[in-house]
Amino acid sequence: MKKCVCILLACTLILAASTSYAAYKKEYKLSVVVGPTFKWSIAAQNFADEVREKTEGRINIQCYFGGTLFAGVQTNELMLMSQGVADFAFGSTINWSPQMKQLNLFSLPFLFPNYEAFDAVKAGKPGQEIFEGLEKFGVIPLAWAENGFREVTNNKRAIAMPEDMKGLKIRIVGSPIFVDLFRAFGADPMAINWSEAVTGFQQGTVDGQENPVVSVLFPVKIWQYHNHITIWRGTIDPLIIGVSKKSWDEFTPEDQAIVKAAAEKWGAWQIAEVRKGLADSDDALKELEANGMTVTHITPEARIAFKEQAKEVYAKWKETVGTDLVNAAEEIVQQYE
Repeated sequence: MKKCVCILLACTLILAASTSYAAYKKEYKLSVVVGPTFKWSIAAQNFADEVREKTEGRINIQCYFGGTLFAGVQTNELMLMSQGVADFAFGSTINWSPQMKQLNLFSLPFLFPNYEAFDAVKAGKPGQEIFEGLEKFGVIPLAWAENGFREVTNNKRAIAMPEDMKGLKIRIVGSPIFVDLFRAFGADPMAINWSEAVTGFQQGTVDGQENPVVSVLFPVKIWQYHNHITIWRGTIDPLIIGVSKKSWDEFTPEDQAIVKAAAEKWGAWQIAEVRKGLADSDDALKELEANGMTVTHITPEARIAFKEQAKEVYAKWKETVGTDLVNAAEEIVQQYE
């Protein structure tokens, strides 16, 4: 009798598991803004491959690179995830910030002086609050990844002080805070896509741009267009590995654990990759110099001047982000200045 009960229980568990797995989609779509050769995309592909392998094919994630899921309108990515159109994303907080204003925290000008302050904010109460806010949008945050500090390049002149930006036509990401920031320095911000920017560089109608060094400027070989870069650490661009709650709720607890562990692993790998030669040495900058670029580091006095000129932008967007959230981040940052 006891043997029969055990067999019946085993069969019931197998049937329940089979029923759960039957609800899984044949394919889960993962959105990535950039092309497949970027570190950002390599981490996403490795994540997808590991999840497929460790779930024995139950969760079959396919990567859609170059923004193909949102037809080039990258600020729609968070909305598509909340709707379940995209199941996963390795998403930039900048691209998600139009829908979730708290994510503009990382674009507040000159808030983060170094990686240590930035990491502490992510690990602290502000990071926790942001993750909780994403869940209200129907997106489960799995782990942090990173694009990096966004540095300015151009083909006109070295930028050492705010006045050096005056009149420069700078390609920026399509986020309102960046429009405000570059206008505060007297530049002419241009929210255009990358292909349009490259054409502008070649034709002389666009003078510069801002992007992280290792994750973007190396892959696009920015030295083909620009001979000046300014290391100012004005803003930073964390990535979040997220999954639509609609998809997440389909997975068994065991498969959820596999997905989260893979996200944490490849998020950490990607962070380490984009900081190589920057957080540990200046090798990345030496490589830019070897390719003919002039590297300008702003001085502590210049950083104060930039912050002063951007203070109205900071104040405006602090209110938009949420005063309590920004105050909590500022309190952490003060320990690392």
